[in-house]
Amino acid sequence: MTDYKKDPSILLDIEDKPGLGRGIFLSIQHLFAMFGSTVLVPILVGLNPGIALFASGVGTLLHILITHRKIPLYMGSSFAFITIMISLMKTAGYPAVAQGIIAVGVVYLLIALIVSFVGHDWIDKALPPIVVGPIVMDIGLSLAGTAASDATMTAAGKYEIKFFLVALFTLFATIFFTMFFKGFISQVAILLGIIVGYLFAAALGLVDFAPVMAAKWFQVPDFDIIFVSYRPQMYWGAIIGMVPIAFVTMTEHLGHIMVLNEMTGRNFFKDPGLAKTLTGDGTASIFSGLVGGPALTSYGENIGVMAITKIHSIYILIGAAMFAIVFSFVGKLSALIQSIPRPVLGGVSFLLFGVIAASGLKILVENKVDFNKKRNLMIASVVLVIGIGNAVLQLAPTLQFSGLTVASIVGIILNLILPKHAASESVENE
Repeated sequence: MTDYKKDPSILLDIEDKPGLGRGIFLSIQHLFAMFGSTVLVPILVGLNPGIALFASGVGTLLHILITHRKIPLYMGSSFAFITIMISLMKTAGYPAVAQGIIAVGVVYLLIALIVSFVGHDWIDKALPPIVVGPIVMDIGLSLAGTAASDATMTAAGKYEIKFFLVALFTLFATIFFTMFFKGFISQVAILLGIIVGYLFAAALGLVDFAPVMAAKWFQVPDFDIIFVSYRPQMYWGAIIGMVPIAFVTMTEHLGHIMVLNEMTGRNFFKDPGLAKTLTGDGTASIFSGLVGGPALTSYGENIGVMAITKIHSIYILIGAAMFAIVFSFVGKLSALIQSIPRPVLGGVSFLLFGVIAASGLKILVENKVDFNKKRNLMIASVVLVIGIGNAVLQLAPTLQFSGLTVASIVGIILNLILPKHAASESVENE
């Protein structure tokens, strides 16, 4: 991990403030990028999407506040807890889910406390470029299947050629605005691509406007607030089932920080520190659990937006969070964004997730990692295949570690135990 080295291609750095008009469009662009996933989780689990949107906005602001406005991350609904949350909703209801989410947040705070005492020097030893690069590539490429599914498949799992046409149209429109325009147009290329793709999808009859027409202009989400909506009691099954998954999402969170380190030329593990960002993540989830939302985690989609636009301003993320809070109370606007067809988001995701993967490759190139060395070849090969292949480690029906988590752990272990040179290389060098 290197000290701060500003990339001259960055248009707005973290502390830079955009103009009001420009900032509004850039913030809405981030809102569109995260909206689909953030509302999908509560829909699948049986929670109120408006609460999830509200919690994500407040959670993001809490994370930004705790990290002293230094880390541009957006906090959205976590997919890692879906299975256990669905099970708990069927048996014990949201109070059990809330307790599990709060317990997850507390675990984050405890790990952050430990990290604050241990320090961050171990990170450089455990996560050199040969480990970080492939892990970052895994983050992007492991999501490739999701992008392809959104781009080609209906909700019922049926292939639809119209979907793929819309996805490709959206993708090429986004690339067109990025490559053939400069200034403001290129900076909001993703937003424009989504709008153009939406209009094309509407022309093909793929947009359902009925929910938009039926939605109210103003509606207060039906918050599930502890001590107001229900009396708390101990749900040990929820705690035991959800807490171990916290270590899965922590690994993904570390990966996102690694991507941001590479993108921004900073070292967020040192400043504001890993303890701060873990505290912010945990606090966001605790808040969400207190008001009726899902567990929260940092979002790769928004990192992809920053990588493409070269705009890292923390004020844009603050704006996106504030829009999320406002939109959670404006029924028609929320319904309008929810009406964006899957293939439109899938088309944009091809680019967003691909850029994250390319960032991992960039780490390897810039650090001149030598793949003629068998050690480097072994580590990168194993991390990539386990991560992209999603070789999950399932310890219980509701507890499994994703391929990304397993790949990260295996990569760290190999880096720590493998010698610098293979035996054959030592002989050759003698």
